[in-house]
Amino acid sequence: MTDQYKGLRPAPPRGTRMLPEGTFANDVAVITGGGSGLGKSIAAEFGRLGGAVAIASRDPDKRARGVAAVEAAGGRAIGVQLDVRDPAAVKACFDEVEDAFGPITQLVNNAAGNLAGASEDFSLNAWRAVTGIVLDGTWICSTEFARRRIADGIGGAILNIGATYSWTGGPGTSPSAAAKAAVTNLTQSHAVEWAPYDIRVNCLVPGLFPHEDRAAHLSFADAHNLDIRQPALRVGQTHELGWAAAYLCSDYAAFCSGHAFVLDGANWLRRSLRMPVFEPVREWLPKREE
Repeated sequence: MTDQYKGLRPAPPRGTRMLPEGTFANDVAVITGGGSGLGKSIAAEFGRLGGAVAIASRDPDKRARGVAAVEAAGGRAIGVQLDVRDPAAVKACFDEVEDAFGPITQLVNNAAGNLAGASEDFSLNAWRAVTGIVLDGTWICSTEFARRRIADGIGGAILNIGATYSWTGGPGTSPSAAAKAAVTNLTQSHAVEWAPYDIRVNCLVPGLFPHEDRAAHLSFADAHNLDIRQPALRVGQTHELGWAAAYLCSDYAAFCSGHAFVLDGANWLRRSLRMPVFEPVREWLPKREE
């Protein structure tokens, strides 16, 4: 590739506020899976803008890291035990957060699970392990949030986390791809149902955002030249995702609902007649053993 191509310019540095200081001063956010990776970056940005943040996760170490990230950004945070697949646990989590901070006004459904393998190798339990977190968890948390905000008339914002393979399919990760496609659809249904109650629902769809918390089986340790694999000639920086999440959950996006906001430097749109040599899933994924 010649030097004439510069790619998309870099983002402003981490720590830069995208919205005015204090934008979330009156807000309380629950961020599921907010103690690692992309969720942690979203949580930090909410805290930087003055919000009270609850890091909801099953893992106490991740909860602690999420709280530390929010506090380092100047925000207030607590860690709360949560299994998003359990409606009773979701209710208890929300009760604990509201006892500490007041009514929850923002929910980020970031908790996720993924497994790599050929579809014929997955057991029903493996399928459910992913879809139970990604789809069931999103629905359980969203409906609990909506019931509370409809009852008290406060309203609020829900942000689901999607994936571009919602539209393209996800060979090698079919449970997650199917669940994320359902989450995109659920975003649209809930946006229409809950708009009369001043509850907005959007979906943030990340592209390639390498981070230190990525699961080993989905890491890029063996990849090379990630930048030149993107039309932008660079990958995303996790704080860019935090800015997008903050905007979509803020009053500056008050008329935006039911939207799938793709943040990937146009990468998912690059399909054309000229594509890399096709490799069957079996050629690049080992056989999955339960």
